[in-house]
Amino acid sequence: MILDRYLIKQYLPIFLVSLFMFILLVLLIDLFANLWRFLNNDVPMMDILRVSFYYLPKSFSYALPVSLLFASAYTLGDLYSRNELTSIFSSGIPFWRFSLSLLFIGIIASLFTFFFDDRVVIPTLKMKNDLTQTLLHQTRTENNSDIVIKARNGDIIYSVDYFDNTAGILNGISIIQKDADGRLVSLIRANRAVWNGEYWEFNNPVIYEWVDGIFTIRNMESTDEYREPPDTFRRNMVNPEDLNVKDAGGLVQDLRAAGLPVTNALSEYYHRFSFPTACFIVMILSISMGGRFRKNILLMSLLSSLSAAVLFYVMDMISMMMSKLGYIAPFIGAWFPVFVFIAAGLLLLRAAKT
Repeated sequence: MILDRYLIKQYLPIFLVSLFMFILLVLLIDLFANLWRFLNNDVPMMDILRVSFYYLPKSFSYALPVSLLFASAYTLGDLYSRNELTSIFSSGIPFWRFSLSLLFIGIIASLFTFFFDDRVVIPTLKMKNDLTQTLLHQTRTENNSDIVIKARNGDIIYSVDYFDNTAGILNGISIIQKDADGRLVSLIRANRAVWNGEYWEFNNPVIYEWVDGIFTIRNMESTDEYREPPDTFRRNMVNPEDLNVKDAGGLVQDLRAAGLPVTNALSEYYHRFSFPTACFIVMILSISMGGRFRKNILLMSLLSSLSAAVLFYVMDMISMMMSKLGYIAPFIGAWFPVFVFIAAGLLLLRAAKT
């Protein structure tokens, strides 16, 4: 316990300073990447600062794993350079036991990151993106064309040429209805359908259906059976990154029920659980690297931390992109970098000085 308190006492000041520096670095990178667009649109300085303020929680989320890694590697390297690690090893204390408090910090940081991202980062990042679009006069349309939607567990299929979101009108609509065995029951065609607030009103609809084994056609009477809301036909403007875990899971279920592509949303949903483990992963890496640097500790710790962080983020980005494109399963895309870095950390830990 005495050694644990001593290690944490050495670790915390370095961690807090490095966290502040890395947050500032991430904020500046985002600011300078978008500054020319703000200047071209004559955005006031106070609005630019508001955008940076909303990006602060996301910067904290990005900087936390790197700061944990740097502080751990530097602390252990500094103890080794002062021969304190040698004294600890000579007393018979295993290296893993001495570093156990750092692993505990990594676990706590991973849990904190999960809830912090879900409750704070996602809302503020959405506010930042919405404010940026407003300041840059960027607009998005919710109209949609060439739509095919499955509803009611696939029993009804809508085919729509064009959906006018402002007027709530479906143009060029065909509705296929199937029975429980997947056989065709009827086909409804209309040149237009208008949403009246409760259901779709068709304009001159005709229905093709089986009657005594003969496929017949007739004019269809007015009906209130078709109540799929207009949101079903809108262009999918929902960004999974703007939703918390609960809403992201609901989005996945809604997309599946509507027969829409679910790969992108499912990848982001799994990523909500995999990304926070980065804090625990970097602690394993930092412990495995601790004691390897006896000279130029500050520089070597900084380089190793940035290199490991860049490698992890790049691998995470590539695997997520491949999962969203359908080359690999969403679960593998989200968790593959985690498994690779945990394995690499454990292998390095076996070869660590002790």
